[in-house]
Amino acid sequence: MTQAGLPDVRPAPLRVFVVAGEHSGDLLGGGLLRALATAREGLTFSGVGGSAMEAAGLRSIFPMTDIAVMGIVPVIRKLPTLLRRIRETADAAIAFAPDVLIIIDSPDFTHRVAARVRASLPQLPIIDYVSPSVWAWRPGRARKMRAYVDHVLALLPFEPAAHERLGGPDCTYVGHPLIERLSELRPGEAEQARRDARPPLVLALPGSRRSEIERLMDDFGAALALTTQKVGPIEIVLPAVAHLAPEIERRAAGWPVRPKIVFGEAAKYEAFRNARAALAASGTVTLELGLAGVPMAVAYKYSRIEGLAKPFVNVPSIVLPNLALGRNAIPEFLQDDCTPQTLSNALVGLIEDGPEREAQTGALASLDTCMMLPNGETPSDRAAEVVLRYADKGRV
Repeated sequence: MTQAGLPDVRPAPLRVFVVAGEHSGDLLGGGLLRALATAREGLTFSGVGGSAMEAAGLRSIFPMTDIAVMGIVPVIRKLPTLLRRIRETADAAIAFAPDVLIIIDSPDFTHRVAARVRASLPQLPIIDYVSPSVWAWRPGRARKMRAYVDHVLALLPFEPAAHERLGGPDCTYVGHPLIERLSELRPGEAEQARRDARPPLVLALPGSRRSEIERLMDDFGAALALTTQKVGPIEIVLPAVAHLAPEIERRAAGWPVRPKIVFGEAAKYEAFRNARAALAASGTVTLELGLAGVPMAVAYKYSRIEGLAKPFVNVPSIVLPNLALGRNAIPEFLQDDCTPQTLSNALVGLIEDGPEREAQTGALASLDTCMMLPNGETPSDRAAEVVLRYADKGRV
């Protein structure tokens, strides 16, 4: 009862069902759940997530590791489990009767869950956090998503325009989580001095998947050896992922110039802050390097199966900073163009002072303008605003 003796008719706390399928999605989900809990009291969370989301108040209906599978062969091996978990997740979401459903990345799993839930709860608002790469390939997915997604929360600033062009759901750029970590990426005074010192510190980033290591490590080692012949001694740091340590160490042992191999995110970002230039595999690491202001040459070699899909790829660059900037400021070397000689030629121009280095550092300096949010907003806060707007609208 209220003080006036009237019954309290305030609506029940919002119920939020969230589904993430892998580690990166769990981290995004954890930040989002904390932002939601800060913005609105008494929320109830359920769904599928890992340690980050559970720490933020989610009770996962089964371990996220059951569905965190990458690669064609592992997916085939776990297909019966995955199909069962899709059904179980959708059934749990329907039984929970949420005010909003949030799916986070892992579209092969989460979109199937969303489609099942939409069929049973057609009025339930469904939010997709992390857009599939409809701007790169399979653009028809954007229009198909409208059947079961009401709004997309995009990590990259060009994605809302891509969804509008392709007839996809409404889409809001909420910011990439990396923009909250600029202090870890940007050099201090001493680190900037190291960037300008000799011998130059050069990063080797051949990827975080075994297939990338197998395809790029030898070319990177040979390219760095050629580079020393042109610019003199260099210090090489190779940030590595622990689960591929034996393979990386074995291949690096054959490099003419041996790298210093470091593990863990803290050591990786320390190397970024000190680095003068980098050789990198295509991926999120290029965005990290771009925000750190490290000039780079980007390489990628694809498998025969991936090559069959190449004619269907509709994107002017594979480098995320290029796409964010709207121009190809960073050189990329794909397949047959990815050779020790081409990589070394590009790297020399980025190590030495001159037009190539000046042009790229100038372009990277404008990434902040493209990616930062106004008024000091964080990606999690902006994402939470959209989620709560849809949840509240669904109650009307």
